[in-house]
Amino acid sequence: MSKTDQHRDAYKEEANELLAELETSLLELEESPDDPELIGCIFRALHTIKGSGAMFGFDDIASFTHEVETVFDMVRNGEMSVTKELVDLTLSARDHIKALLDNPDSIDKQKAGEIIASLKKLSPDTKEQKRVNPCSPAPPPYGNNPESEPQERNITYRIRFRPPPDIFTKGINPVLLINELSTIGDCRIAAQTDTIPQLNDINPEFCYTYWDVILTTSQGINAIKDIFIFIEDECELDIDVIDDSRNPDEESGYTKLRDVLVDRGYITRDDFQKITGTHKRIGEILVERGDIRQEDLQKILVEQKPVGEMLVDAGLVDAGKVESALTEQQHVNNVRQKQQKTDPVSSIRVSSDKLDRLVDLVGELVTVQARLTQTAATTNDPELLLVAEEVERLTNELRDNTMSVRMVTIGTMFSKFKRLVRDLSGELGKEVEMSTEGAETELDKTVIDKLNDPLVHLIRNSIDHGIEAPDVRNDYGKPGQGIVHLSARHSGANVLIEIMDNGAGLNPEAICDKAVEKGLIEPDAELSEKDTFALILAPGFSTAGKITGVSGRGVGMDVVKRSIDALRGSIDISSERGIGTTITLKLPLTLAIIDGLLVKIGHDFFVLPLSLVEECVELTKEDVAGAHGRQIANVRGEIVPYISLREQFMINGGKPDIEQIVITEIDSHRVGFVVDHVIGEHQTVIKTLGRVYRDVEGVSGATILGDGTVALILDVPKLVQNVEKEEVIKN
Repeated sequence: MSKTDQHRDAYKEEANELLAELETSLLELEESPDDPELIGCIFRALHTIKGSGAMFGFDDIASFTHEVETVFDMVRNGEMSVTKELVDLTLSARDHIKALLDNPDSIDKQKAGEIIASLKKLSPDTKEQKRVNPCSPAPPPYGNNPESEPQERNITYRIRFRPPPDIFTKGINPVLLINELSTIGDCRIAAQTDTIPQLNDINPEFCYTYWDVILTTSQGINAIKDIFIFIEDECELDIDVIDDSRNPDEESGYTKLRDVLVDRGYITRDDFQKITGTHKRIGEILVERGDIRQEDLQKILVEQKPVGEMLVDAGLVDAGKVESALTEQQHVNNVRQKQQKTDPVSSIRVSSDKLDRLVDLVGELVTVQARLTQTAATTNDPELLLVAEEVERLTNELRDNTMSVRMVTIGTMFSKFKRLVRDLSGELGKEVEMSTEGAETELDKTVIDKLNDPLVHLIRNSIDHGIEAPDVRNDYGKPGQGIVHLSARHSGANVLIEIMDNGAGLNPEAICDKAVEKGLIEPDAELSEKDTFALILAPGFSTAGKITGVSGRGVGMDVVKRSIDALRGSIDISSERGIGTTITLKLPLTLAIIDGLLVKIGHDFFVLPLSLVEECVELTKEDVAGAHGRQIANVRGEIVPYISLREQFMINGGKPDIEQIVITEIDSHRVGFVVDHVIGEHQTVIKTLGRVYRDVEGVSGATILGDGTVALILDVPKLVQNVEKEEVIKN
């Protein structure tokens, strides 16, 4: 892949993140239309998408986004108000940008034109007449005619822009950023070349130059930051206010240097004025910038030479820095310094493939560490045992840190659903508000990626089937606006995600009637409420009266169940008529490493997920004989059915006199699995099976034990389903 393709892919990834942020901010802005931070966030996202798009060849995105950015520039300046129509149009613009990003060749120019035309209709006519082409330089804030001096507030800034050396490899031309400053005001630029190395040491792909810019503008500091927004985290960017035209008569801050020199007896006040003249300002500019120490400046100032010349002659500063200071001196007469320092945020973007590879390597290390521990225990060498313990400690710490890198807050997913709720409620003519709780809960990114579609189905069902129309809710004495509440919380090694609504709730009678009609249950079947609700997860099941674009085809809830089963999770449904429905998803924190129970059958090892295991009990030959051929066990007065894994996997060999039953809970039912021996808990690094064994039912993966033996990880729910199907066929 060429560097250009790498840069384009990086832009697409960044743009997708910005579009997600843009959507979230727009939905929040609809609720808080006067929030300046949200407006600024939206403007910066649009500005970055536009600027980076133009740099990496996405000209259609850049030109389209520019029109939307122009509108929000007016909103930011208080010339337009935020309305629902503006939010709707901007959301449509966001969707159009996403389409251009995903498939640049299929451009719907008509749709783009309609969006832009609608946005322009919202713009004040006076603003349309005053708009200046953003590509042309703006007129200087101070005209030649004093009478034509603008009435706006003009502020002069000192800007030092030092780009990262590898800025060219990112596809960014720093000169374009510098030139863009001239479009927002009157500026003077001085390039600094003192960091350019000798010719033999120069990397032709690196940038060694940095710039000092003096800018007078009425657009404020945000307009300056917006220009550097897509590079600010990687560069050195200092922006200082050195003059505010609101106080032209205020005494210059440069008198501070004069007073220090006089107070220390280096020079009298009159002699300072005679000797240094205006050069006192150059000296302090250099001190403020950190180009020279104040002590060195004070020593030079006592000599009878111009400050700039003396400093250069003394070798304390190069001519380029003095020239830059002179530029500032000539640009500003009265200076007010206001330092604005921000701590840089250090971050790095890493491909998910690299993280997956890192997790695989850590998994291999865990396996090797287990083998080392086993070898050390076998040899009983004290020194080797000590090393094994230290390696185990370091491996566990590395494993935990590696897994935490893959963890992301579930709030990043919750925020995506606000748009879904907004659009779907409008389509169905309902009033629905979405609330969230526990957005800071962390979950493996792989789990979150696979959880998106199931949650979309559940939220759509809650709005379509659960939440009633406003007039119906009013008839029942409910508020006209329904609520869909998403919450997440940790529960041991799992995360519980709840989707709750305050709608009509499930109708057990209607569910049973539909199940009988579909042949899922017998007409005289007696089911508990929990078993009745579980019927809606069956394939093809739907109680919708008619087929719509949202529901009614019986496709959705069975997809949800299959997706959650694939994640080794479970679904629990509770509901109360007229009150609402709650669907709880129980999911593992990660799909890479699980806590398992290691068991043995004959010479083979198997692992059961420890989160499903409740207890282990003995199964004697007398217990088997007392069951009269039925695979059931009496566990403290409770009848528990069990599955013999030896028979299920057709493992030959003799059974031990006393077998073990590992009792699990699946969908609120207790089911046992008979094994020869229970070895104990085992931290399991999951390895995917090869292509030949990938579709084997009842096995979800494999792991490598400390001695190199392979142990299969059992898919417990699937094993139970297979046995249930076999029983149905036999009967």
